[in-house]
Amino acid sequence: MKHSATSFDRIAHDVADAIGGGITEYETEVDPVEAPVAGTTATRASRSLPEPALAYFPNVRSTHSGRDLGARARRRIRCGGVTVTNDPGRFGHIPVLRDRCIDLLAPAVLAVSDDGTGAVVIDATLGAGGHSEAILQRFSGVRVIGLDRDPSALQIASDRLAPFGGRFTAVYARYDEIARALAESGYPATNSVDGILFDLGVSSMQLDRTERGFAYSVDAPLDMRMDYRLSLTAADILNSYEQGEIAAILREFGEEKFAGRIAAAVVRRRGTAPFRTTGELVELLYQAIPAPARRTGGHPAKRTFQALRVAVNGELDSLRAALPAALAATRPGGRVVVMAYQSLEDRIVKNAFAAATANRTPEGLPMELPGYGPEFATLTRGAERADAAEIERNPRSAPVRLRAVARLTDEERS
Repeated sequence: MKHSATSFDRIAHDVADAIGGGITEYETEVDPVEAPVAGTTATRASRSLPEPALAYFPNVRSTHSGRDLGARARRRIRCGGVTVTNDPGRFGHIPVLRDRCIDLLAPAVLAVSDDGTGAVVIDATLGAGGHSEAILQRFSGVRVIGLDRDPSALQIASDRLAPFGGRFTAVYARYDEIARALAESGYPATNSVDGILFDLGVSSMQLDRTERGFAYSVDAPLDMRMDYRLSLTAADILNSYEQGEIAAILREFGEEKFAGRIAAAVVRRRGTAPFRTTGELVELLYQAIPAPARRTGGHPAKRTFQALRVAVNGELDSLRAALPAALAATRPGGRVVVMAYQSLEDRIVKNAFAAATANRTPEGLPMELPGYGPEFATLTRGAERADAAEIERNPRSAPVRLRAVARLTDEERS
């Protein structure tokens, strides 16, 4: 279904209702060297944290009130050295590996026409629309279909991409709903698109909106839903799942070696009071993870937060379903580009692409059977990484692993 500006306003209203007063109760991290923006008020955090936990929340004592979000006030936020803004009217995030993604998609788009007219590209993880904008600017005739499960992202991206008119279509869908998105946009589910781009994981915009609870660097509601219409939150998992279930989530989705220890601590803690905020969880993790382990391997909350986010949003199951649909949707010569940010995602992508590029002739036969050759060819040697210049410009690109394949044409398969 295509969404008009009016329908997006309705979705945004639904989101506001879903999160209730959560936005006004919790604060947003800002760089301590940044002066408060005019019209905002520096306030104390909504709850005091113990000194050990405050070590992980350096800016929580004096931050801008979350009420400024409701007033749509602009604030600059420092994230890994990059200054961004949370104002939907400005788009301060930097798309990861933007130029490389466009270069990989370009041969498929330009094979259709010199300016991309007639070509179709799916941005399966629309976010704030940075990659889509770059594609639409580079190819003056291409059509982009942008998918996202986050209604607020769809609203922001649609506003951003409105100047491109009918060349951009926003669809409220998860990336494993490519077939539905194509049908609603007037295309068949197979052999219909020239490029598909996935930028997996939590988006920069969601990280910057601290009330969403994805970041462990600020105290915020333990939510982590990419779509507020879902019912399950991270707090629900911690407050209601059995100890073994929590440990399994942390172990499987976060590869957390202290999963059992953390799960036991969670169950003990919730017996006193339910979990409500990210600060409470970080405080527990600081106590549950041994000191030597806390000092190595990055932030001690990193794996637990990843695991809860993946579980809340069903990310890995969605990815497993999305990749076959994406491969099926591409025309001969079409390309699929995927950026993953953690090993579990990258492993799924690697295995799916390996199967797509494998010869299907049964082993032991002296020759390749007609029609059993590979359907796709690999475009990247292993997983590509961001170079030093990219990381300097955009620190969030540091963990990215990019893989890409192209569907072989009949001539290439013969």
